[in-house]
Amino acid sequence: MTALVVGGGAVALRKVETLLAFGAAVSIVSRDLVPELRERVDDGTIRFLGRDMTDSFFERVSLVIAATDDAGLNRRVSEVARKRGLLVNAVDQPADCTFIVPSIVRRGDFLIAISTSGKSPALSKKIRKRLEAQFGDEYARFLSLMGRVRRAVMDLGLAQEENSRIFHEIVDSDIMEALARNDKQGVTARLRQILPAGTEIGSVLEEM
Repeated sequence: MTALVVGGGAVALRKVETLLAFGAAVSIVSRDLVPELRERVDDGTIRFLGRDMTDSFFERVSLVIAATDDAGLNRRVSEVARKRGLLVNAVDQPADCTFIVPSIVRRGDFLIAISTSGKSPALSKKIRKRLEAQFGDEYARFLSLMGRVRRAVMDLGLAQEENSRIFHEIVDSDIMEALARNDKQGVTARLRQILPAGTEIGSVLEEM
């Protein structure tokens, strides 16, 4: 997927990060870029097309995001994209969108999407901020850990019911809290209590 983002502020940054997470090739147009976007341009992660939008920038892209603080410019971006038959999302302007982008909270492989179907972007933003405060980076580390646990347990050839019991016991344990405290010893001790004999515990803990 090739995407064009018009805008260079904090909102544009969030949209760019989401697009990159899903493997899109991203180009950006903006008179100003926040430092994080400038870094991504400098390291080649995204392509900077210029300060001012021209219709030629819409060639060979499949998706357009208008993320400026100028409603009129966002509308113009939408009009150009629609004339070319492109998918377009104008942030906080549902009438100028052909699709809605949910607000996303992402922690590694852990992802929550919030949508009000375009009725209230402000409410989506409010909920996203609450969830960002509630779900920390420990969720990413926990899922990474669970991926290794799952492989190690499945290699034991146990009955499905036993596998399910083990996984649920880990999820219901205090391992998440230990990860939030960066208590590696606590995580290790708890896993040794829960995992059955014969589990390759070293492979589970090696990346923790």
